[in-house]
Amino acid sequence: MGKVDAGTTGLGPEDGWRKQRTTVSLPESHATVHISPSAGFWRKLFAFTGPGLLVSVGYMDPGNWATDLEGGAKYGYTLLSVVLISSVMAMVLQHLALKLGIATGRDLAQACRDHYSKPVGIFLWILCEIAIAATDLAEVIGSAIALNLLFGLPVFWGVLLTVADVFVILMLQARGFRTLEAVVGALVLTIGVCFGYELVASSPHIPEMLRGLIPKPEVVTDPAMLYIAIGILGATVMPHNLYLHSSIVQTRAFTRDDAGKAMAIKFATIDSSVALFLAFFVNAAILVLSAAAFHGTEYESVADIGDAHRLLSPVLGAPLASAVFAIALLASGQNSTLTGTLAGQIVMEGFLDLRIRPWVRRLITRLIAVVPAAIVAAVAGERGVGELLILSQVILSLQLSFAVIPLVLFTGDRRKMGRFANARSLGVVAWVMTVVIVVLNGYLLIQTAIEFL
Repeated sequence: MGKVDAGTTGLGPEDGWRKQRTTVSLPESHATVHISPSAGFWRKLFAFTGPGLLVSVGYMDPGNWATDLEGGAKYGYTLLSVVLISSVMAMVLQHLALKLGIATGRDLAQACRDHYSKPVGIFLWILCEIAIAATDLAEVIGSAIALNLLFGLPVFWGVLLTVADVFVILMLQARGFRTLEAVVGALVLTIGVCFGYELVASSPHIPEMLRGLIPKPEVVTDPAMLYIAIGILGATVMPHNLYLHSSIVQTRAFTRDDAGKAMAIKFATIDSSVALFLAFFVNAAILVLSAAAFHGTEYESVADIGDAHRLLSPVLGAPLASAVFAIALLASGQNSTLTGTLAGQIVMEGFLDLRIRPWVRRLITRLIAVVPAAIVAAVAGERGVGELLILSQVILSLQLSFAVIPLVLFTGDRRKMGRFANARSLGVVAWVMTVVIVVLNGYLLIQTAIEFL
């Protein structure tokens, strides 16, 4: 299954690619989920449901929690509009990623390798590996903090325990890609139920919450608010998700002609959009919970996950609020681990056309995150780990532009995409979003550098 005939897939210089690719993306899972051409709408939608859930995990991982908590505590519901805008941008970018994978048979890493010179490809690969390590760092820290909050396990030992996650994902993937998707879906449902309870317990002011969805000028004019808003954007749109999504949509065994690709793009987009709406609900719920519990009180400076956990039950008067919060954090960290290690495999294989044993690849990825987290936990304690979590989000912001720009370029090129190239209106929207991401993340990096200096 690992090889395909390049000639039958329209690969080559005449189609806008400089090189020919002969190896399919994620070969052990490629086209393993059967899609019946004669199935009805709902059966097809069910068959395509799954990749969107895996992608949505990156939009509700522990790296998002700190910015959402701080935004809600300091500014109430005002920054809900930023969460909404970030989520809409994510939906558009993930649509482009899945369309690239389905229309060309390439994931984003393979597309970069095929299009760019070897030095540029290596440069992009190194940046992407750094971003995945930063993502994995956030997942490791989030899981370790959750274990500490729930069971009192020291953060240092919690960090080391997360190495076992590598073998969990191998076991799940060996049972079939649908099994992996089912486990991720169950954890996403757990997170959703937990925050449903938290919202009920926090009794938010509904009219004010709805007004928060409307953008306000002070989000841009107030420097402090703008800084947090950019942090929310940087934590929401994850670069590794673009590589991941362009690959895992190819696990579906649809007919690889124009009609089959159009059908696949349609159902994959529905799957992605619904899943990302769930991610929006979780991110919005974290901000709303923080606004309802802490804004206008003596705890407006709360931005630390541990402090929020400690204060929720007494502030809300709900005995289970703190425990439910920690359970959601643990589910989020575990979910992000599954998808982050999978993205690491896709990126290495796509950029380098290098295939090593999956457990070795994932162990390397995990150790790159575990070693610095364990050192910081041992030396600086929980507070130092929290600062490391923020640093991981800054690193992600740096890499995001290097994933978004090639994606928008490739999906707008008719020689590469054929009839599935971006329409003019979508292309304009995609480039406007790209400019916004580049400018805002650049601003965030400059401001963060000024703070550290």
